[in-house]
Amino acid sequence: MTADDPLVLVTGATGFVASQLVRELLQQGYRVRGTVRDPAKADVLWKLPRAAERLELATADLLAPGSFDAAMADVTLVAHTASPYTLTVADAQRDLVEPAEQGTLNVLAAAKNAGVRRVVLTSSVAAISDEPDPKVKLTEKHWNTKSSLTRNPYYFSKVRGERAAWEFMEREKPRFSLIAVNPFLVLGPSLIPGLNSSNAVIANILNGKYPGIIDLTWGIVDVRDVALAHLLALTTPRARGRYLCAAGVMSMREVVGKLSARGYGERFPKLGKTAKRGLDHALGNVVVKLGSWFQPRGVGSYLRTHLGRRPRFDNSKIKSELGLTFRGLEQTLVDTVEDLIRWGHVVEAGSLAPSRRPA
Repeated sequence: MTADDPLVLVTGATGFVASQLVRELLQQGYRVRGTVRDPAKADVLWKLPRAAERLELATADLLAPGSFDAAMADVTLVAHTASPYTLTVADAQRDLVEPAEQGTLNVLAAAKNAGVRRVVLTSSVAAISDEPDPKVKLTEKHWNTKSSLTRNPYYFSKVRGERAAWEFMEREKPRFSLIAVNPFLVLGPSLIPGLNSSNAVIANILNGKYPGIIDLTWGIVDVRDVALAHLLALTTPRARGRYLCAAGVMSMREVVGKLSARGYGERFPKLGKTAKRGLDHALGNVVVKLGSWFQPRGVGSYLRTHLGRRPRFDNSKIKSELGLTFRGLEQTLVDTVEDLIRWGHVVEAGSLAPSRRPA
């Protein structure tokens, strides 16, 4: 490693997407500085290939002004991935919007002062659309204008975070370029032991947490492809603007069908029971919507705005401009399930208890 090698800053480096990005960057020969809240809890990063020679960690807090100044020293490229991801919180403004919005502004201000060349922001489809509309094919030109602190507050936080970034660019006119990556539901193998909110969707299906097959359909993308999308956005000279990032769509019925066909119904009996209870029809939608009012606020809001709606999107920009090729959805689904088993987030029939093992 030499001082001339590009140094890439990755915020929230122990996150689901961020940790995969750190691994990808290290494999490609970049020097990486990851920001974390507690370096003592970042052991997983030191286990990555080439970490000993090319990785360093720095402490930073999204809401502390100037917290990223020291971490930004000598940095050429920045991937800002740190932002809360959960549907339900006690205080949406405090727990979701402020970290997403003010945290982004703190990172961009530090990047401007440090003279970095490019910043890639991990945004979300949540900044593009509040609820799927089968009549609309989503593109990078769309913006979510419906979410609020009370309606899909997590979605609102992603809107405010990305809007703040583009407003910063217009107001401050820094020397760096800004790229936003907007993934749909991110699934796939995790480098960290904790169960993230995305993979929890599949864990809940396997563990029988749903009353049956309900009428939900997700745009899906593999976490490894999202990480690669960030790397390509950082390093492709012609990259510009926003990039909608998704491989395809799957309904819950399709997910359950794929898993059952792979034999997971026998390994997870609750999955088999779910497969026999179809609620993905008009009457089922009424029942689920009524039940949504008894769910935590964020979950209920999500159900009412997504039930019975199949998203449509155009991912041609990310494929043509960044050259990204997406993994097949079924392989991503299988890899997710096997990773959930590996980490002990789901328990197979005959198992006594989860056994969490290191990656």
